[in-house]
Amino acid sequence: MTISIRLNEYLHHNEVSYDLIPHPHSSSSISSAEAAKISPAQIAKAVILEDHEGRKMMAVLLANHKISLGSLGEKLNRDLHLINEQDVYTMFNDCEKGAIPPLGNAYNIEAVYDDLLIQSKELYLEAGDHNSLLRINRDDFIRLIKDAKHLRFSHRTLH
Repeated sequence: MTISIRLNEYLHHNEVSYDLIPHPHSSSSISSAEAAKISPAQIAKAVILEDHEGRKMMAVLLANHKISLGSLGEKLNRDLHLINEQDVYTMFNDCEKGAIPPLGNAYNIEAVYDDLLIQSKELYLEAGDHNSLLRINRDDFIRLIKDAKHLRFSHRTLH
């Protein structure tokens, strides 16, 4: 597998050009950064959440950051928690487990993006497998997420 079918169709439909960056097999966003020799501060990762009413949401943040569920929930006035892993696998069935592309619109899921994502000139995204990253420029990424919520809800972690 390389790029997920839905992600590829979404990018094609939105006329976004990208490069597929192969790397040795990895198991997380941080290990993908190491394998591809890319700064974790340039890799966007997706975390799938659910609120107190069962509504699902994708939170997108930098690979070297952790989500603050309390802060995000407070800003959105929602009680948020991580979704059950099996549900994630079902929602992203064209992806390898744990390699979720961080573009909510491609999967018809509400998304919120951390403001720190647009600091770099280019951004790397999980493409749907554990052997490649997708590189897009900042302007295309901003265009893809323009209708989504943008907040600060993460903090940097030490790796």
